[in-house]
Amino acid sequence: GLPGVAVTDGTNIVKTDAKGAYRFYTTGEATMVYLTLPAGYEIPSEAGIAKFYQHIKAVKGKFKADFHLKKLDRPDTKHFAIVWADPQINTDAQAQKLITVSAPDTKAHVAELLQQGPVHGITAGDIYWDNFAMIPPYKKAVAVTGIPFFQVLGNHDMDINVRSDEASDNTFHEHFGPSWYSFNRGNAHYVVLDNVFYYANGYNYIGYVTEQQLKWLEQDLAGVKPGSPVFVSMHISGYTHEKSRNKKAADNPGNITFNRQALYDLLKPFNAHLLTGHSHTNENVEEGGVYEHNTAALCGAWWTVPICTDGTPAGYGVYAVDGNNVSWYYKSVGKDKSYQMRVYDRGRYPARPADIAVNVWNWDKAWKVEWKEDGKGMGAMKRETALDADALLAMAGADKPGTYSWIEPSMTDHLFFATPSPSAKTVEIIVTDRFGNIYTEKIALN
Repeated sequence: GLPGVAVTDGTNIVKTDAKGAYRFYTTGEATMVYLTLPAGYEIPSEAGIAKFYQHIKAVKGKFKADFHLKKLDRPDTKHFAIVWADPQINTDAQAQKLITVSAPDTKAHVAELLQQGPVHGITAGDIYWDNFAMIPPYKKAVAVTGIPFFQVLGNHDMDINVRSDEASDNTFHEHFGPSWYSFNRGNAHYVVLDNVFYYANGYNYIGYVTEQQLKWLEQDLAGVKPGSPVFVSMHISGYTHEKSRNKKAADNPGNITFNRQALYDLLKPFNAHLLTGHSHTNENVEEGGVYEHNTAALCGAWWTVPICTDGTPAGYGVYAVDGNNVSWYYKSVGKDKSYQMRVYDRGRYPARPADIAVNVWNWDKAWKVEWKEDGKGMGAMKRETALDADALLAMAGADKPGTYSWIEPSMTDHLFFATPSPSAKTVEIIVTDRFGNIYTEKIALN
């Protein structure tokens, strides 16, 4: 047996004894018993779906759940996490794109990463789009990647027209296990939470973490070494600057987590990162001592065009953990990992015909975006909030983008502008990320 492994019913947490045994009284509401997988062990999975839980089937008030773990054949001190946000498949045609385009791209990239360490996946919610018939094709796509995936509950994964938030998770529980849990890999601790609080009356929800989860998380984090990397994945953003970008008076209650400060407080002792989705845009938010990666959608603009409403290409987040060091990048589907910007020539913004622009989707305040004109350094480009030129072309107007004409481009603050002199022949954009990686693109001006 394996000692010191945390076992929980989602309320209580106990540790296994010296022989790997555990025993506890569960609440009447508990439906599952599950592990916090220890570092150094394989992630148990069934056709790629992480299987660290058992559904409670009590006989005379008792239930016995044994878990079998297998030691990894190499260290996981260095490992990688792939984050898919919003695959959001609703039709067979969309499912086929996930299975034949997104999943093989992920598999090919994973093959490179596996040479350096183990890799696991997290789908940060909106696995499907209000259509439970899409669960088998999603599982098929996960199987294609060749790595174990953990799932997060999204607003489109809920049971709707049920009487309570608790009941909205039933189908998810049946197919993917608990909606809050944790696991360890190397020095990192990963947590999944359900912050989609369903308040009935049809299809209504806000971003909110229940007290039951916060109490459980307090116990869960008590066993984590201060200073360790802790990743919390939940579907809705902790916070997004959508309000200021759109000059709105208030935040959209379905797009932020109201009680996020309680979460930030619990995460204070750690090197904490939030892995979120929901927005279908890419945004890095630093708030409350926590770094949030609000990840663009794997489905792009709901499978119509392969870019999101802010111009970010359809893709996924990649996180490298080496000891206590964490680094990351955004990987666009169908592109090399060095593809980190899209440059727009003069004329792509008709209202400012002399300007060039660049969309740097994974930008944060530690990045630099500079430019050269005909080989001469011109310094930093100017960051502005605007609409992405390709998104405008593909999505603006009642007839675009095809199937879902309600999709419109959204304001983004990772666009940068500069005005070359009228006689300039070439410009080069030099982007330096927070880790010192340099990405360049040179264009001949029209």
